[in-house]
Amino acid sequence: MRGLIGAGALVAAFAAIAVGIHAGAFDGFDRALLLSLRTGDTHDPAGPQWVETFFLDITGLGSWTIVSIVTLAATGFLIMQKRRGTAWLLIAAVAGGTLLNNLLKFFFERARPDLVAHAVETQTSSFPSGHAMMSAVAYLTLGALLARTQKRLAARLYIVAASVLVTVLVGVSRVYLGVHWPSDVLAGWCMGGAWALICWHIAERLQQSGDIEKPRG
Repeated sequence: MRGLIGAGALVAAFAAIAVGIHAGAFDGFDRALLLSLRTGDTHDPAGPQWVETFFLDITGLGSWTIVSIVTLAATGFLIMQKRRGTAWLLIAAVAGGTLLNNLLKFFFERARPDLVAHAVETQTSSFPSGHAMMSAVAYLTLGALLARTQKRLAARLYIVAASVLVTVLVGVSRVYLGVHWPSDVLAGWCMGGAWALICWHIAERLQQSGDIEKPRG
């Protein structure tokens, strides 16, 4: 039940951000934060070259290609661990999250930032950030499911912490590279986190009913 309450709170936060954007409440915040990550030249991200290279590498972790590869690799691991039900749940979670993200982008159709130069090419609308949302959907769900396969608390905490770190870094990279307004990323985290919490709740219910494997430890 706590998972559903948390998911509801995140969906409400997403809705508040969407309404705020429509009302122009985030204009100043978005512009100020984007410009703070640029030097005097709006084509040049702030910081040394290695920082830009780092975020260019990190942002790929939220792409559809990498998320799909990671999901398939994790699915194979779960199957080898004789946790087929958990593997199917992971696939359903990521596929459902992808569909939801595409629907939201189609509905809102927010334009990409034109305030600064884009460091990478983009082809879809801006709201919510697909990379931020899908990294939350994939890595938080994957982290929670994989953590349940571990007996040691330290191992479970490490997996979840790593999942959160990747999710945060991917979102930050989208703003740093100039391809998303900060509010796009906040909304992506909110909806992605909500979807992950719903999937965790479903996993717990299915484990209780015996439809998928119970966690170890």
